Amino acid sequence: MHRTRVIIAAAVAVVVVIVGAGAVWFLRRGDDPRDTAERYLAAWSGGDTAAMKALTDRPPADFDKRVTGMREEMGVVRQRYTVASVGDPDDGEAGGSYTAELTLAGDRTFEYDGALPLVERDGEWLVRWSPQLLHPGLKEGQRLRVARDWPDRAAVLAADGSVLSTSPSGSARQLAGQLGVASAEAAKELGAPYREGDAVGTGGLHQQYERRLAGTPALAAQIVDAEDDEVKTLQRFGGADGEPLKTTIDPKVQAAAGKALGDASKPASMVALRPSTGEILAVANKPGGYNRALMGQYPPGSTFKVVTAAALVADGLGVGTKVACPATTTIGGRSFHNYQHEDFGTIPFREAFAHSCNTTFARLAVDKLGEKRLAEVAGQFGFNVPIIAGLPAVRAAFPGNADDTAFASASFGQGKVLTSPLNMASVAAAAADGTWRSPRVVEADVASQAADAEGRKPVPPKKLEPAVEKALQALMPAVVSEGTASGAGFPSGTAGKTGTAEYGSGEEPPTHAWFIGYRKDVAFAVIVEGGGTGAEAAAPIAAKFLKAL
Repeated sequence: MHRTRVIIAAAVAVVVVIVGAGAVWFLRRGDDPRDTAERYLAAWSGGDTAAMKALTDRPPADFDKRVTGMREEMGVVRQRYTVASVGDPDDGEAGGSYTAELTLAGDRTFEYDGALPLVERDGEWLVRWSPQLLHPGLKEGQRLRVARDWPDRAAVLAADGSVLSTSPSGSARQLAGQLGVASAEAAKELGAPYREGDAVGTGGLHQQYERRLAGTPALAAQIVDAEDDEVKTLQRFGGADGEPLKTTIDPKVQAAAGKALGDASKPASMVALRPSTGEILAVANKPGGYNRALMGQYPPGSTFKVVTAAALVADGLGVGTKVACPATTTIGGRSFHNYQHEDFGTIPFREAFAHSCNTTFARLAVDKLGEKRLAEVAGQFGFNVPIIAGLPAVRAAFPGNADDTAFASASFGQGKVLTSPLNMASVAAAAADGTWRSPRVVEADVASQAADAEGRKPVPPKKLEPAVEKALQALMPAVVSEGTASGAGFPSGTAGKTGTAEYGSGEEPPTHAWFIGYRKDVAFAVIVEGGGTGAEAAAPIAAKFLKAL
């Protein structure tokens, strides 16, 4: 009988599983002090305070708060705790030690060695609690924290080196962004070393490039008492100044854009680009508050005819080819008409473009192009392509269409086609230079880095076919010299395209007024929300802008 009890007791302590010719041994949970030490430190490394607490002898009521609070107040990005040693058990106790490697903000490493005493309770090995368990220098009522000393914040600069945040242009200041106080949610999203109450960018480029501009604070790992008074500094880490962010905004062009919008009685926006580089020279919104120039989404109306014309020319249509421009045409049971039902008869394609013949473009798109081909060419002008501007910006959308009727409407910028002033300025820039470039407001490498950080890939420049480039540079000047914008008073050498984009519903829906164009190495887009026709509302603003330059 005695022999049986001994065998049963041994079976409780150790389980042996026979696998083939070998044996796998499983120790009972907590049977071995090293096993406990390894599991405890693995849980600590992984932030599993519940598992730590279960392996702690007589933990304090605020155990979780002490462990997680240490990580938060230290601003720990990564942590690793490893067993350094475990002594042989002696009368229910065993000595142990660990090595801590804490990665702080800015990839700075704080290391220390700590004690890990173990005790056996009811046949199970546990880690004995004391404040020194977290750090050997701690006493009851004390804790670890990292004190921070932020450097002076770097500035957002215009192309000439002036500070964009102090620009006389409200739109430029909006582009630069503002400084505010980080909420708890914002600090958590930014991560270490940020804390609630820190000064942070709350909009524009100051927010987009927060870490670059803010720099890296100097750190001091400290022991502090319950009143937050420093008891001892354990280690200091140097910081790094913020790096200024130079933008492509040209103050002279920005001033001209702001002045041009000055008399607008309805919400209006303007974007100016340098076609040869894709640099954004000016962004203007009236009124301020919402950056509709980059984030607004509107039907482009007849300004989209630049894209459709490019597709038609690429497929063989000549600038002088005779085309029909009747007052109305019916496609799929729907009647399409020109502005004020104008009938130009049969005219060269150049004149149909200059007079913005909706009926010509709707019919040619359906009969000659097809949706797949127009979508392909639209992509060459930045539609359905992410904009890597260095700031958030909506992408131009040329979605699929249900039938020929919807496609005919899309061919002259109605239907489901949506775009922004920035997008359309890049269309004008492509026509001017012969290459579409993703517009940007910061240096190309900075914009690319920001895109990479967000998991987006920069879009390479797209070269237009030589015949397309040549045709657009013949078609767009005609709009100004003899077409819909001939009365706007543009300086010589201007090329462009008016747009009157319907939105809403009804027999006579309201319209946004557009004008896009270029002169020399400046391309631009203007929109006036609910402004009526492009020729009446948007083209004069564009002319005023060019004259101011």
